[in-house]
Amino acid sequence: MKNLYIKNYGCQMNVHDAARMQALLRDAMGYVSVEEPAEADLIILNTCHIREKAAEKIFSELGRLRKLVEGRAVIFAVGGCVGQAEGDNIFRRAPFVSLVFGPQNYHRLPDMLRKLEREGGRVGDQEESVDSKFDALPAITAPGSIASVVVQEGCNRFCAYCVVPFTRGREWSRPVEAILDETAGLIGAGAREIHLLGQNVNAYRAMDRHGVVHDLALLVRQVALLPGVERIRFVTSHPADMNDDLVEVFAQVESLCPYLHLPIQSGSDRILARMERGHTVAEYLGWIDQLRQVAPGIALASDFIVGFPGESEEDFQQTLDLVHRVGFDHAYSFVFSSRPGTVAADMGEHVPLEVGQSRLARLQEALQAIQLQKNLARVECVEEVLVEGQAKRGSGECTGRTLHGRTINFPGDPGLIGRVARVLVTEGLPNSLRGRLV
Repeated sequence: MKNLYIKNYGCQMNVHDAARMQALLRDAMGYVSVEEPAEADLIILNTCHIREKAAEKIFSELGRLRKLVEGRAVIFAVGGCVGQAEGDNIFRRAPFVSLVFGPQNYHRLPDMLRKLEREGGRVGDQEESVDSKFDALPAITAPGSIASVVVQEGCNRFCAYCVVPFTRGREWSRPVEAILDETAGLIGAGAREIHLLGQNVNAYRAMDRHGVVHDLALLVRQVALLPGVERIRFVTSHPADMNDDLVEVFAQVESLCPYLHLPIQSGSDRILARMERGHTVAEYLGWIDQLRQVAPGIALASDFIVGFPGESEEDFQQTLDLVHRVGFDHAYSFVFSSRPGTVAADMGEHVPLEVGQSRLARLQEALQAIQLQKNLARVECVEEVLVEGQAKRGSGECTGRTLHGRTINFPGDPGLIGRVARVLVTEGLPNSLRGRLV
């Protein structure tokens, strides 16, 4: 028996990929997942390359882990987007690493490891072809109550600050039948909520065996028709790829949760143009208005970058104005960080870091105040909660998410896990709700 430890970084897609690696190595080579790296025979860092100094943080973590297992024969592997971007440079800077692979290559992990066993040395694989990946992965047999299905990978947008087209590749959509078959299998194995994943999920385009072209809206309708699908969510969408049909599904598909993550990044048209986002503030607000017309109460989430090159105080104020106008239920926000190879890396007019950090603090204060206000407004409401697990071991509380994606904790028996519970909200907190069973 061999032990596997995976440390995961970054997006929901990486979380999904890490779970698939665990299943693949368990089925193909008998690896057992462990929670402590000191117990592992194989350590994989499944990395993200979005933030500044991502590679430096990985090298630092590799050094720490190597000391932790000193004296033992442990295989170190670096996967994910840093693996794709850095390639052989990882071998040069961390010679004890034996395996480097990108996000489109992890399905070949058993073959890579067997090659290491036969030949020793180092193995690298950063091929960008994704076509065969999903066919090679084993089915997930115990998904839990919530399961993710990758429907689309990569991005063709080339936003000025973003490395995704370079690390995940160009847009590629999975065949309709493959998605429906995988979803049916997950529902049969116990899943009740399905998350459709993509770097730019609403760019999904694929033809079924009858020659019918499916966009994301039609795919959602097809998934909703599968017996046993109770809830559907999808992430992450790009405003420039929205369409009227995708708005209408929120009104017409009962199992689609009233929640949409639609990143805008800035409230300034001037900065959006510099970011090469491909949409304006007015176009974004138009989609928000349409969504709220067809699905009153829909929860809206977004992403923001402050301190982008050339951002003035007026530009930033326009972002704050947008935040107050929309009233986001949740948002992620960051100070701009330059990524090598992107257009923004060569832009002038850099905003001093201290200015960017000050703006981030002001933005987060506004976002958090609105989020708290939204959570407080749910007090005395009864929520349909899909129970995901125990809030904290020994606390006697369960945790789950409402239809609108809010986390709620409440006293409850672990036997509720995997079921839908009716919970009365008793308290609104900055990042979650508290309640009690009805």
